[in-house]
Amino acid sequence: MTLCIGRIAYLNVAPYFHYLREEGFAGEIIAGVPSELNAMLAGGTIDACPSSSFEYGLHADDYYLLPGHSISSLGPVHSVLLFTPGPLNLLAGGEVAITGESATSINLLKILLKEFCGINDVAFKVPARRVEEHLGEGRSSLLIGDRALVAAKNCPSGFQITDLGALWYHFTGLPFVFALWILRREVVDQLPDEISRLAEQLHASRQHAFRNLSDMAVQLAAGTDFSARQLEEYWLGMSYDLNDGHVEGLRLYFTLCHKHGLLEKIPEFHFFPAT
Repeated sequence: MTLCIGRIAYLNVAPYFHYLREEGFAGEIIAGVPSELNAMLAGGTIDACPSSSFEYGLHADDYYLLPGHSISSLGPVHSVLLFTPGPLNLLAGGEVAITGESATSINLLKILLKEFCGINDVAFKVPARRVEEHLGEGRSSLLIGDRALVAAKNCPSGFQITDLGALWYHFTGLPFVFALWILRREVVDQLPDEISRLAEQLHASRQHAFRNLSDMAVQLAAGTDFSARQLEEYWLGMSYDLNDGHVEGLRLYFTLCHKHGLLEKIPEFHFFPAT
């Protein structure tokens, strides 16, 4: 039996997936935005994926985490951006347009505003129109992934761009983990050998990607708004590890989510291989 895994439809996951087939993965790969993959993972449509950290926080007892892998930042992430027509303190009593694609980023913004900036009365709304249209009209907006990268290049004059990864690091000095490789618990129980092979293939794919980053960038830049050099710099600025510092940052995020009523409890960390 082969695994069915999810792929976030953003450029930041390329180091995991670009060479994954070459490294031996023969299962099915389904693409989607984080919120779609969260739902598929919870519903059993996919077995594993790099999924929202907040999704793990909500349903940790249903999942295991693949050690050593994440999508994180140690400072600026460049693709989780808050656009405001003025300083952050002017957000008080206002509204931020959001895409609804990532609960992790939305709740990170809520924590940053409440815990560190003293701003408690901001409304967050998924508009009927594209968030980019709201931004073009001069309204505060949160964008993530490739859409954030594009918006930063076309930001209205006078707007302030706040990188949430950089703001988190400024206040905490810790990495921020946007996504984790999450495994369905029953899949770990039923297919532990396949999960072990997946872990090896992901590690090999990452190594392959960073050995050939320029070539990968040239191939993937075609059809995007970015040059190969911009993509290369973007990937080099990300962290794909999950070490003790990452776990510490993730634990703080979950603790603050619980403090501010976003999580009912602080989740336990369950890593594969299960013991």
